[in-house]
Amino acid sequence: MFLTFVTYSKNMIYYITGGERSGKSGYAQNLALSLSKTPKYLATSRIWDDDHRNRIDRHIADRNDRWISIEEEKKLASVIKTNDVIVIDCVTLWLTNFYVDTKNDIEKSLELAKIEFNKLLDIDATMIIISNEIGMGVHAQTEIGRKFTELQGWMNQHIAKHADKATMMVSGIPLTLK
Repeated sequence: MFLTFVTYSKNMIYYITGGERSGKSGYAQNLALSLSKTPKYLATSRIWDDDHRNRIDRHIADRNDRWISIEEEKKLASVIKTNDVIVIDCVTLWLTNFYVDTKNDIEKSLELAKIEFNKLLDIDATMIIISNEIGMGVHAQTEIGRKFTELQGWMNQHIAKHADKATMMVSGIPLTLK
């Protein structure tokens, strides 16, 4: 009699949300380091100007040499490989890229973002996705800002629905949502 061992790996999605400077990135990075000797860090920010580039360079320098840094504005699934442990930072900047490219079309941006996110569900990797809760603060003064807040909220709901674990950061304290 022969025994056959089947290796099964499943994707794992951690969703980490919270307000600005709530401790999301630090929490996500510590989680990734606890899961891998060489985690990846996927930055979704578009480089808007030299000052922004310098800020990004400082963030890269702040991480130690265990990290592999990747930059990708929209096509997240194209750079994530099987068995990766990867921090995706962040949904807000990623959505901004869709929103700007569709000339602030909330429905089209949401459609494109969901299509791209849903590709992640088929990748056998550990993904730690950081997002912002921007609708809990001051009401946006502009229509563009209000529409983006709606887009962010709907996408956050979509990601949280598919996440295996969800954490909200408040004042540096992780609160388990699921």
